[in-house]
Amino acid sequence: MTPVAFWDGIAEKYATQPIGNMDAYEATLERVRHWMRPDMSVMELGCGTGTTALKLADSVAQYLGTDLSGEMVRIANDKAATVDHVSFAADAAGTAGAGQTFDAVLAFNLLHLVDDPAAVMIHVRGLLPKGGLFISKTPCLGGKPWFRPLIWGLQMIGKAPAPVHCLRPAQIEAALAAAGFEVVETGGYPKKLPNWMVVARAV
Repeated sequence: MTPVAFWDGIAEKYATQPIGNMDAYEATLERVRHWMRPDMSVMELGCGTGTTALKLADSVAQYLGTDLSGEMVRIANDKAATVDHVSFAADAAGTAGAGQTFDAVLAFNLLHLVDDPAAVMIHVRGLLPKGGLFISKTPCLGGKPWFRPLIWGLQMIGKAPAPVHCLRPAQIEAALAAAGFEVVETGGYPKKLPNWMVVARAV
């Protein structure tokens, strides 16, 4: 099953699922808002059905949410029908926003799911001016080896996407540095890994 088929297939169910850890989610949003400005143009990679985009949209001037899944984007656009400065488009993380410039790019629960996380970071750097921000939050399963057989089993029966990378925070931060970023803030939301947030500035 291709990644597009997987995410298209679960889009309706995904749209109705409650947030697993609301305290951690709200804490993440609070930290992201800290870095936003009312004049900013923002793009989110892997926006899903637009829940996070619509919660953050009042902090910026323009918000573009992108996702590999056309079904996810369809649901997101339905949600945002009355919000003028928010839009959604179907596009892969490695090509989304090509030819455009943004003040910030966001990626939540995404980098471990793309074919080449380092290549996505390089692509993002090309979308940002010097000083632009890339804010990501990633499940880091590299220190949890028992997750690997569970993930493989779920993939075999079509209940998990592929790929799923078992990353560590240090790997993400090293790839960001190699792509042309400096890390200015990190934190776990929740504090106990594996959910690692990084705010990186383009240099």
